[in-house]
Amino acid sequence: MRYQRPKGTADILPGESEQWQFVEETARMLFSDYRYQEIRTPMFESFDVFSRTSGETSDIVTKEMYDFYDKGDRHITLRPEGTAGVVRSFVENKLFGPDTPKPVKMFYMGPMFRYERPQSGRLREFHQIGVEAFGSESPQLDVEVISMAVDYLRHLGIDDLRIAINTLGDKETRSNYRQALIDYLEPHFEELSDDSKERLHKNPLRVLDSKAPEDQLIVDGAPSILDYLTDDAQNHFDKVTRMLDGLGIKYDVDHTMVRGLDYYNHTIFEIMANAKELGEGYTTICAGGRYDGLVEELGGPQMPGVGFGLGVERLLLLMNSKKFVFPNFNALDAYVVGIGEEASLEAFKVVQALRDNGFSADKDYLDRKPKAQFKSADKLNAKFTLTIGEKELENNTIHLKNMADGKEITVGIDDVKTRFAELLNEFDSDNL
Repeated sequence: MRYQRPKGTADILPGESEQWQFVEETARMLFSDYRYQEIRTPMFESFDVFSRTSGETSDIVTKEMYDFYDKGDRHITLRPEGTAGVVRSFVENKLFGPDTPKPVKMFYMGPMFRYERPQSGRLREFHQIGVEAFGSESPQLDVEVISMAVDYLRHLGIDDLRIAINTLGDKETRSNYRQALIDYLEPHFEELSDDSKERLHKNPLRVLDSKAPEDQLIVDGAPSILDYLTDDAQNHFDKVTRMLDGLGIKYDVDHTMVRGLDYYNHTIFEIMANAKELGEGYTTICAGGRYDGLVEELGGPQMPGVGFGLGVERLLLLMNSKKFVFPNFNALDAYVVGIGEEASLEAFKVVQALRDNGFSADKDYLDRKPKAQFKSADKLNAKFTLTIGEKELENNTIHLKNMADGKEITVGIDDVKTRFAELLNEFDSDNL
């Protein structure tokens, strides 16, 4: 039998995994500058966590979730996105309490799961990096989240961006707009897709997000939510756009954008990049917005929130398409060649000593001839090779070669074990 990975998943192999580490570590360092701290939640949750927050008519709940009943007859779901689990944890652990400084800023990273047609940059097991901030209704926090996402992408060499923003307003706005949308769509009922017919009276905003060609033709003429904003909602959105202007962040207002999850209100946004590897023209790589009722929906107090999520697979596709030069995190400082059984044992001791002193070091473990060992050192791009043979063992010395310029010296084995950094400095200064 031939064993293969499940459809819609990928093996992240050595050589690729270093790119993932760079993307993740860049996020950790940058988000820390913005005072966001990491949270790690389970990969599976109760089904209700997502059905209640994402919306019963959303594609995620109706078509894409991996859900099952476990041996205790509990309805379990592999997480399809990160926000709902973070909110559940926020409520369960009472991070909304008065002793916790507000806003509470957190970020997460890890695998998510959705049953959909696998395609480039979109898998059934995929990975997200996201941020969430709780406890402030200020439009400034909306803008901080957007600017942090832009900052992060630019750190990764992605600057050909298009930012689309919209507002879903407050409860009154959505109520008024909902009815206006129903009034507009009902005369077109027979022309709508089956999914949109089902959603029309349950959640008509979902129709605006439909990808069905027959729906998109109708949606083009739909009323704009911007015409139904209350004074408070308009004021919030005006402050967001004014601050984005002040920061020099260019954006477009897209009144048809609603996002794929039901918990959003006020500011929503998508950040798109121009890369043919991800599709024609601009394609979304990061999206988010404000969700002021979500904490309350999961049993907490009224507590505003805002955040974003981005897909790591799509991000790496984009970076590689732009020939981004990743740093070499796996550089080899020293390769130790042992010639003969006794020398091989001493070479192993040297390797361990170098590692103990913070250097990356390696040796041969296949009992190969010296020539093959030197080839390995060269193939691994070792900065230095250190060679021990019978003569060196007798004299308690080791041969050191700089692979960049070919300079060679002989030094004491004990010196290499105890003060290799000093030896290299002296070597570079030609003082040896």
